[in-house]
This record gives sequence, structure tokens and C-alpha cells, in this order.
Amino acid sequence: MALPWKLHGDGKRVAPDAIVLPEERLSWPKTIGFGAQHVVAMFGATFLVPLITGFPPSATLFFSGLGTLLFLVLTGNRLPSYLGSSFAFLAPIGAATAGYEYGEPGGLARASFGILAMGVLMALVGVVVQRFGTGWINALMPPVVMGAIVALIGFNLAPAVKNNWLGDPANNPSVDQGLHSTAALITIASILLITVLFRGIIGRLSIVLGMAVGYVAATLMGIVDFDEVREAAWVGLPDFHLPANPFADPTLWGLLPAFLPVVLVLVAENVGHVKSVGLMVKRDLDPVTGRALLADGLSTILAGFGGGSATTTYGENIGVMAATRVYSTAAYWVAGAIAMLLGFSPKVGALIFSVPAGVLGGVTVALYGLIALIGVKIWIDNRVDFSKPINQFTAAVALIVGIADFTMQLDSVVFNGIALGSLAAIGVYHVMNGLARLRGGDVEVADPVVTGATEVASPSTDPKR
Repeated sequence: MALPWKLHGDGKRVAPDAIVLPEERLSWPKTIGFGAQHVVAMFGATFLVPLITGFPPSATLFFSGLGTLLFLVLTGNRLPSYLGSSFAFLAPIGAATAGYEYGEPGGLARASFGILAMGVLMALVGVVVQRFGTGWINALMPPVVMGAIVALIGFNLAPAVKNNWLGDPANNPSVDQGLHSTAALITIASILLITVLFRGIIGRLSIVLGMAVGYVAATLMGIVDFDEVREAAWVGLPDFHLPANPFADPTLWGLLPAFLPVVLVLVAENVGHVKSVGLMVKRDLDPVTGRALLADGLSTILAGFGGGSATTTYGENIGVMAATRVYSTAAYWVAGAIAMLLGFSPKVGALIFSVPAGVLGGVTVALYGLIALIGVKIWIDNRVDFSKPINQFTAAVALIVGIADFTMQLDSVVFNGIALGSLAAIGVYHVMNGLARLRGGDVEVADPVVTGATEVASPSTDPKR
């Protein structure tokens, strides 16, 4: 049976101004290298969610890889994406596990029911989009809104970068911030130098190679803790668990309002991912949006049923693609398979998880910034006119709310900065637009985000150009 990818050139060399398309691949050794880079990019954030919530990391990693493979199948290998742990679920999971000890099975089972329910809702949204198209989404989130949402997701992560850069002093008061900052500087400097000084494959693997340099430096400085690595087993089953039964415990239905706001964030993340990748590969991928939402929903259902964290498309991996210009879905198949295998190897997982916070800070300072710039690129490619007050205030209010990470709690429902910023972008745009129509003034038409290469020439995202 022939594999669905054609070889890009000779599979060994890529021209500096070329991109590797989703249906193409490099040689398998190089494809495996890029797949490993995607695993590295998602690893810190994917494991951070179970660490905060108490969910088992092994099950989270397993379902992350399985969800990625399912996503690739359902999107027909047209949309490169990695499905990692969603941060949007942190608040509702906290509400679901309130009154239970950290990691207690009863509390986790309650949270898993909420995750499963939201997966079902996401899958239904995907079916609706697949049946009726993305027109209503484009009307709800035109270019100025979508660009603001994508940008604020990247900017909202900035405090996490600073915390990692300093060695996570909030959770580790005795940490040596100077050493972690040094490791972070070495890491980001290595990434930048490798990107500029080396061409071809080495330059395109700058992120994983830069992290490796930072890890070695951190080891020599004595800030890498190998205790858990030594104690972990080489092989072991992921720690699965079933969700709680709402028919046996009707109080579970009361959790759903706390989970519902998450769906808007997931839809925005998925739609933003589709449009961002479309811009980068210069294709209109809107027809795949319904499948993407359906795939993410089904992946979240599986995670909720088996004890993993809810999934979403990952901005970190968009950053990797923007930096490397390699969009081959073959690399994501490799990444998904590696993630599933790592779920069965506690020792390997512990080794990767031993990467110190400072090194992660050095990597994410570049990756998260690239996410934000993709939002800016949406504005540029769609010629959003910022001389119009409607566009000005839509972007301005949303970005400040997202960057400041405003929070609002309504009973047990907590909205974080990304959710509030997304709501602000949508609300400000449509309220001002509606009032302008009533007044009879000039308004911004809600055109779909342009992804066709023939309409707008996309500026290069290659850092070497």
C-alpha cells in the first residue's frame, strides 16, 4: 500500500525559499527528526495541564498522540496539526474537583465527565460546520476579530514565559533564578544562531537543537533533576480512568455550565489554526474546518472517556511550522506515534519532563511570539483597515484584555484572559458595527479571512529571509 506523501525534491535538501507542503515529505530520517521537534514543542505545555489539575501525565500524553492521528485521518492529511492539552479547561476542572484532594480519582472522574460532554458538543459544532459551511463563523469572526484572537492567544502566554525563564519561582521558591535565566539565554541564543548560521535541515531543526544545547548547559550548571528519571520504570501502561456516571450521580449535570464557555475558545483556536496554516501554505483550507472541529471533538471525547486532558490544536506547533516552513503531515504522524509510545514509557517521559523551566522559557519566548505574529499576519494579508475606529477598538480592547489576563467569575464559571479577550473582540466589533449601521455610517464588511495565494501575497515567515 502506497503512502500518501510524495517526496519533496530529493528528500534531503530544501531550497531556502521553499516550503514542504502537507502532502509532501522529506526522507524518513529527516521526517522523524521534524516529528521529534513537534513532540518537544508541545511537551512542556501538554504536561503542564495534568501537573496543574492532577490528571495522569501518561494518559494525557497517550490521548494527545492518539487524538493527533485521529485528526490527521479525519482531515484527510490536508491539515498539519498537533492536538495537545487545552489550557481552557483549567478553570472548569478546578470547579469539578473542588472538595477533592489533588489527583483524587473521584474528583478526576467528575472532571472527565465535563471534558467528555464538551467533546460531544465540539463534535456537533463540527458536523454543523461541515454541513452548512464556515460562513456563519466568518461572519461572527471576520479578519480583524480572528487576527485579534490569534494574536492575544500568543501574547497571553507571555507571563508563563517569564515564569519559566526565572525557573518557576512561584512553585519553587528556593530555585536559583540566575542559573535558570542563564540557561534560558543560552537556549534562545542557540536557536537564533543555529537558524542564521546553518542552512538546510540543521537550520530548520533550530528549535530542538537549541533546546538540546540549553539542556546540556543546564545539566552542567546542576539545575536538571534526574531523581524521577532514575526511579521511573522503562515500560508501563498509561494510567487510565473512566468518567463519572451522570445517571448515577445527577449532580454532575450541574457542572456543565462551568464547562460551556470553553467551547467558544476551542472553536476560535481551531478556526484560527485552520486559517493560520492556510495563510502559511497559501491555500484556502476553510472547507476542512468542519472536519477539524469534529476531529478535535472526538479526540476530546476519547480523552474524557479514558482519563486524559482535553485536547486542542497547538499554537506551539504552529510556531514550529512558521520557523521551519515544513508543513508535512508525515511529521505529525511521527509525532503522534512518538507521543503514544512515550505514554507507555514512564522513564522516557520523565527524562523529557526533566527539562528545566529556564530552558523551556528560552524556547517559548520565541514560539509564543510567533503565535502572536500569526494574528498580525492575518490583519496584513486581509488588508484590515486600522484607520476605521471599529477595527481599532476591536483589536485594542481584545489585546489588552488578553495580555493583562483579565478574569471574571460568575458563580462557578471562570473566564480567563483568552476567553474574555475573544468575547471582547467579537462583542466590540458587532456592537459597534450594528450601531454604525443604525446610524447609517461606514462599516467594516465581515469578509472571510483570505487564504488564497492568488488574492494576497503572504509575506515570508522564514526567519532567515
